[in-house]
Amino acid sequence: MHLSVVSKILGLLLMLFSILANLPSILVSLFFSDGELSSFTTALFITFSTGFILWLTSWRSAKELRTRDGFLIVTLFWTVLGTFGALPFYFSFELPLSITDAVFESISGLSTTGATVIVGLEEVPKSLLFYRAQLQWLGGMGIVALAVAVLPMLGIGGMQLYRAESPGPVKNDNLVPRLAETAKALWYIYLALTASCTIAFWAAGMTFFDAICHSFATVAIGGFSTHDASFGFFDSSLINVIATVFMLLAGVNFALHFTAWRMQSLQQYLRDPEFKFYLIILLVLSVATSVVLYSTATYSGFDSIVHGVFQSVSIATTTGFVTADFSQWPSFLPYMLIYASIIGACAGSTGGGMKVIRILLILKQGLREVQRLIHPNAIIPIKLGNTLVPDRVIEAVWGFFAVYVMVFLALLLALLATGLDVITAFSAVGAAINNLGAGLEGVSQNYSLLSDQAKWILCFAMLLGRLEIFTLLVLFLPMFWRR
Repeated sequence: MHLSVVSKILGLLLMLFSILANLPSILVSLFFSDGELSSFTTALFITFSTGFILWLTSWRSAKELRTRDGFLIVTLFWTVLGTFGALPFYFSFELPLSITDAVFESISGLSTTGATVIVGLEEVPKSLLFYRAQLQWLGGMGIVALAVAVLPMLGIGGMQLYRAESPGPVKNDNLVPRLAETAKALWYIYLALTASCTIAFWAAGMTFFDAICHSFATVAIGGFSTHDASFGFFDSSLINVIATVFMLLAGVNFALHFTAWRMQSLQQYLRDPEFKFYLIILLVLSVATSVVLYSTATYSGFDSIVHGVFQSVSIATTTGFVTADFSQWPSFLPYMLIYASIIGACAGSTGGGMKVIRILLILKQGLREVQRLIHPNAIIPIKLGNTLVPDRVIEAVWGFFAVYVMVFLALLLALLATGLDVITAFSAVGAAINNLGAGLEGVSQNYSLLSDQAKWILCFAMLLGRLEIFTLLVLFLPMFWRR
């Protein structure tokens, strides 16, 4: 373990984060004169100073990173930056939050969960609303970089399935030169989606401020809004359709976006088995939701389609935007949507959940086991398109699924111990570990009424979900810290 290298990189991250996260909000505060200038300047000074001290104590270190160093840095990226990201909320004069609430809001933003403890968003200073959205946008790009650049090298499973066509470090050769190329291309794609989404929202009737904030949260699959009613505030079918399109695009593997852009061919999407399965899931979910909403007379025919498709895509991709209180929808719909968030978006996207590729592999493995009952001695390979999936990857996927279930149950019991009812606890854990945000019953509107103990448990759950569980849990193993 090279702690000096870890300290150096963490210091650089803190200094970079202090500027990227606080400086734009300072400019917004000056523009709107909302009285939050001192909150952001103080946060910037503390964060930058801490990062500079960490960097200064280890700047001479030139050791190479090891796998264990990578795990630690990735985990610290969200935990430490999430903690320092709470400073503007804590120092705010207009919106004074407790330490617990400030950290909860910050981690929820940076992990793109979108669960909030703030009530009355219309009265919140503009700079803080912008800051919340920007946290999600920065976290979303961090997630893409993590999935495409870091997790494959750490052997987590998932993105290494794209070695044949994916860019940069997903391949086994030329990692360093291609990493710079990949990072640059991903930023272009991410910025292009954000800019396009902003312009579309603005043209559809949003104010420019709302358009920017909602585009940040949409492309990052975050879910933070500038209004308590979320997208229901705008009451616009056109805005809902635009949001649905960009949520769907943001839920796609960014390595696939890169490949399609590099090849200049949409055929890349149609050849990708995960993308096709992703579309099938969203289509089935949208049709089922729309039919139930119409058949129960919850909405008229057209509105049933608009609300059904929007809410299905929003929850299934773990964005968490709402056009209505879906927890009050009839029949099995609220629970079906929460279950859909467990599947989540594609690997290498800004979305949460278990990821579509893992669910697809679990289904294929299940089918293979049924076939083996008929032909016990048969050798039945599992393929994604024309690519043979190694058994080691299948084992990793099943291992992830098993740990996911056990962690989910443990967190559920922990929340129940704080006094929550079963439905609230179940949906809160699902919303946190899947980085969804939206929940049922006691957390259908916000998380402000939960106890401090429940909020800290959910902070841990959000980090677990964002770090693909293994990345965080490995730090609790004694062998990780042995020389």
